[in-house]
Amino acid sequence: MDRADGLAHYRKRFVGAAGDVVYFDGNSLGRPPLSAIERVERFLRDDWGGRLIRGWDEAWMQLPYEIGDRIGRAVIDAKAGQTVIGDSTTVLLYKLARAAVDAQLARDPGRNEIVVDTDNFPTDRYVLDGIAKERGVRLRWIDVDTSGGVTPEQLANAVGPATALVVLSHVAYRSAYLADARELTRIAHDAGALILWDLCHSAGSVPVQADLWGFDLAVGCTYKYLNGGPGSPAFAYVRDDLQAAIRQPIQGWMGASDVFAMGPEYAPAPGIRRFVSGTPPIVGMLAMEETLTMIEEAGMRAIRAKSVALTSFAIAVADEWLGPLGVTLASPLDAEQRGSHVTLQHPAMREVTARLWQRDVIPDYRDPGGLRIGLSPLSTSFEEVHRGLAATRDTLKTVLLERAGLA
Repeated sequence: MDRADGLAHYRKRFVGAAGDVVYFDGNSLGRPPLSAIERVERFLRDDWGGRLIRGWDEAWMQLPYEIGDRIGRAVIDAKAGQTVIGDSTTVLLYKLARAAVDAQLARDPGRNEIVVDTDNFPTDRYVLDGIAKERGVRLRWIDVDTSGGVTPEQLANAVGPATALVVLSHVAYRSAYLADARELTRIAHDAGALILWDLCHSAGSVPVQADLWGFDLAVGCTYKYLNGGPGSPAFAYVRDDLQAAIRQPIQGWMGASDVFAMGPEYAPAPGIRRFVSGTPPIVGMLAMEETLTMIEEAGMRAIRAKSVALTSFAIAVADEWLGPLGVTLASPLDAEQRGSHVTLQHPAMREVTARLWQRDVIPDYRDPGGLRIGLSPLSTSFEEVHRGLAATRDTLKTVLLERAGLA
C-alpha cells in the first residue's frame, strides 16, 4: 500500500516521519515540516534580525492576508479577500459568533437563539454560553450520539424563526463524523439563520468548498493538518457580502481604517481587515506556509483519497485484531461520513493510551473510553498504522490479562 501511495514522497519532508515513533495524533498537532524549521530560522536571523521594524512595512503587515488567501484558495476553496490569519480559534469564534448574533438581534429582536450540539468541541460550547449570557439570548441544544454528529433532520427540527446563529463542526472532534456542510448550511439559511462552521478537524484533510456551499462564517486552527506548530494562529473566513454587515466586537488598532492615524475614534477598515484586532503573530504563521505549498502541489482531492485509504485500513485492521478483545468503532463506518481520524472504544483505553505513549506510539484519549487515531495524509504511512495497531493490540491484551489476574 505504501508503494502504491502517490503521496508517499511527502513523508520525507517531515521531521521524524521516517523514524520509530508511531504518530497517531496528527489531528491534534501535526509534525513539523523540515523546511518550516529552515524557514523560521531564516526569518529570525535575516528578516527579524536584519530588517527589524522595517519588516512591517516591507512584508509583515500583509502576511495575514496573503496566507489567508492561500488557505482560501488551497484548503477551503474561497476566493481572495475572505480569509485571514488572526488570533486563536477561541478568540476568532467569539468575534464571529458575537458579531453574527448582534447583527441578527439588530435585524430582528425575536432571533434570540443560538443552535449548537451537545458534543461540539468544548471551546465552541463555552464561548457560545458566554455570548448567550452577554447578549441575553438562549442556547438551543441538539443532542447527538458521541459516535456520530448533527444530521440534516436534527438541524431542521432545531431551527426556526427564533434562530439567530447555528454553530457546527464540519468534522466532529470525538467521532470524526463528517457533516453534510452544504445541506446543513441550506437548512440554516432557509430558517433565516446565519451559520458558523468550525473547520478545525477538516482543514487540510477534507475538501471544503466555502463559497460553493454558501458559508457565512468559518474558523479553523492551523496546528493540526496545516502543521503550523503549537499554538499557531487560527484563520477566519467571512463571506465578502457579510463583511460590511457585521461588526466584530474586539475593536483593535490593526482593524482600523487607518492603522497609523491613531485617531480618537474607531472606524473599521474595509473588507476582511476589519476582523483583525491586534498585532499579527508573524512568527507563529510562518511554518504553515510550507504545508500550504505541499497542499497546493498535491491537491485536496488526492489528500482526501489518502485520508480515506488510511482510515479504512485502520478500521479493517482494528476489526480483525481488536474486535475480538471487545473494542468497538466509535466513528462512522462509511468513509463518506468520516474525517481523517478514527476512534476505537473500550473501557481500558485510558490506560492503554498511557502505556502506548511509553512505547513511542502516540494516539490520544477521549472519553468515554475512546482511543483516537489521527492520520495525517501527508506524513503518515500504512506501515506506521499497521505497527501502531499491533502495539495497541499487544498493550490491550496485557492490560486485560493484568486486570483478570492472569498476567
